[in-house]
Amino acid sequence: MNLFESIRIAWLGIRGNKIRSLLTILGVIIGVAAVISLISIGQGVTKKVSSQIESLGTNLIVVTGMRNQGGVITRDDMKLFDKSQLISKVAPSIFKTGVNVKWGNSTLGVTVEGTNENYMDVRNFHVQQGRFITIEDVEKRKRVAIVGQDVVTELFAGQSPIGESITIDGQRYSIVGVMEPKGEVMGQDLDHYIFIPVSSAERLFGSTKLNTMYVQTASSDQSQAAISEIASIFEGKFGKPDLVKITSQDQLLGTMDSMSKTLTMMLGAIAGISLLVGGIGIMNIMLVSVTERTREIGIRKAIGAKRRDILSQFLIESIILSISGGIIGIIIGIIVSKVVSSSLGWVTIVSFWSILLSFSFSVLVGIFFGIYPALKASKLDPIVALRHE
Repeated sequence: MNLFESIRIAWLGIRGNKIRSLLTILGVIIGVAAVISLISIGQGVTKKVSSQIESLGTNLIVVTGMRNQGGVITRDDMKLFDKSQLISKVAPSIFKTGVNVKWGNSTLGVTVEGTNENYMDVRNFHVQQGRFITIEDVEKRKRVAIVGQDVVTELFAGQSPIGESITIDGQRYSIVGVMEPKGEVMGQDLDHYIFIPVSSAERLFGSTKLNTMYVQTASSDQSQAAISEIASIFEGKFGKPDLVKITSQDQLLGTMDSMSKTLTMMLGAIAGISLLVGGIGIMNIMLVSVTERTREIGIRKAIGAKRRDILSQFLIESIILSISGGIIGIIIGIIVSKVVSSSLGWVTIVSFWSILLSFSFSVLVGIFFGIYPALKASKLDPIVALRHE
């Protein structure tokens, strides 16, 4: 018996028990769909977070004063980097969340961040209208403000606020600029920010201690050397190495990549268990099928069917079941990914390798769990099989 004849007979056997066949491959369908949908969601989340990290700035290093030390970084520390050939720009940051901002009869809670003229370049921010903070603003402690898109929408009903005066914690500031939409980055809604000169923020908040320094390196390949230099500078000043935390953009991306791989492996393993359960289901049903068709096997052997013919028939039947489940599972997995993306607004990425992986695994499941029933069928004694009722 040739291969095509074995496939035809196997297909007829499956068609003769449609409901049973569908229930048999249900585990494979669920497993494949789970692999594709979970991995696509995991990859989508990874890509979104990675893009957010990249949008934090260009060649960025973040220097944070440890809170348990009461804050140790000030604007004067920026002068420590003046002679460095590795560092191109430094932007200070002192911020406060939940600050009440008033315009007319409207009040809005926002995050107010004080910084300098380097902030836009270091953080990859852009002004949509007006201008950003200047050197003169910082030197003269001008009460000027640049507002985010959410502030424009919620406080000014989408109208241009340039030239308007707002009250920030009881102090009046003139709006000179509007930022381009930035969205949420690392859990922070940057469109809900108001930026003011760092010198004005120090006066407003009653503190000269910075929360953060954003440091831009001259080039991306100098990041590690710059980190070492910054650590050495602060250790030389404070005599302790643990008063500041130094994190680079590359380190964040590396951590994210590692977490992504771990997450993908975990999700794939969870979904793979469903496939294994589906394979066990196929084996059980195939064993039942062998028992039910014992007489048929005996007749086929009696008229000349060889052991390998019986083996190939039942093995091909198992493979067809798993392939059918794989195809249906792929379709459902893609649909689930699209539904999740559109309904929840999550980014999902259905990659070719996840489809190939899940489909290949489903075929292997069919082969692995179909071998035992097929061998059992092929070893049946034709005389004993013909006596089976």
